[in-house]
Amino acid sequence: MLTGQFGEIYPPYLDGVGQVMLAYCKYLSARGHRTIYIAPKSRIFKGDPGCETMLYRSLPIPGLAYRFGFPTLEGRFRRALYATPFDLVHVHAPFLAGLAARRIARRRHIPLVATFHSKYYDDVLKGTHSKLLARLAVRYILAFYRSCDEVWTVNESTARVLRDYGYEREISVIPNGSDIVDGSAIPDTLPDGMELRGDAPLLLFVGQQDYKKNPHLALRACGLLKRRGVPFQFALVGDGPDRHRLEALAKELGIGDDVVFAGRVSDRGRLMALYRRADLFVFPSVYDNAPLVVREAAMMGTPSLVITDSCAAEGITHGDNGFICQCSEESIADGIVNALPACKAAGERARATIPVPWSDVAATIEARYQALIAKKKKETAR
Repeated sequence: MLTGQFGEIYPPYLDGVGQVMLAYCKYLSARGHRTIYIAPKSRIFKGDPGCETMLYRSLPIPGLAYRFGFPTLEGRFRRALYATPFDLVHVHAPFLAGLAARRIARRRHIPLVATFHSKYYDDVLKGTHSKLLARLAVRYILAFYRSCDEVWTVNESTARVLRDYGYEREISVIPNGSDIVDGSAIPDTLPDGMELRGDAPLLLFVGQQDYKKNPHLALRACGLLKRRGVPFQFALVGDGPDRHRLEALAKELGIGDDVVFAGRVSDRGRLMALYRRADLFVFPSVYDNAPLVVREAAMMGTPSLVITDSCAAEGITHGDNGFICQCSEESIADGIVNALPACKAAGERARATIPVPWSDVAATIEARYQALIAKKKKETAR
């Protein structure tokens, strides 16, 4: 089985969707299938992403990690794409990459699968400050997903977002998995240049330094902890458009010495060691649909504090395998104080209940793909 995974981002700037695409390629390949990662190329990345790729020319988008690609305008790429005998194409972003995938699906009479990953209305609204443009984007997105053979979401919460947009057809929930690692085999080596105190609980945030993920609320909550005399240290891993604003905010709140901005950590072993070292993973985002970082923290025995009714809260039972609070700096601060004494037990429960191996998810994906391919062949033969 030969499948193409189409997206809008490529290493080194991988968001959660890019990580999912890589996992699809890696684990489907391990099951004996040929899977190609298809996305805009980046001149910055010189390494090996660990899978077969087909990349097309692109231009950087100012202020963002994403790039604007031209999949149908580059002749060499287009010819290679049309010459590849795909059995199925899977779209992880419904824009230019998605249109290219849909063209291939129609040309070859093969299934088109699309996963709804992101809150596109929120993205467009933040980027343009225009509700009209955000509504137009949703209208386009709905038309695209309605043109697909099958639509997936990563959890029930994300399916509700798509339903709220107006999508009325069947949705299949195919969860993301986790790269299961043996925490005991990971050296206790922190990212380069990071120094932590051993006398205070470590709070951790991993993700884009972007206000849409609410890291500023976590910092303000830490400011409240400081005023209450609660000891802590807070490490933020990642980069993004608001990092300088967040660094300035930490100084303004008087917690500059208690906060570490670690930047992007590309060494996975060191990142996992940091997850393991943390007492509590603080993730106040209401934007993310199925954050892999919550699963990674759980895999290392670190429970998460998330926001009630957020997609990130799906699968977390307050006080059992994690903690839930309201979306305010006061509630986050209270949530941290109440969670810290129970973190060890909750972390063990998180490790046992939250991560799902990608190998298991890949078996489900394989079966769904094969069923769709057989169905499409039967329809085409009529």
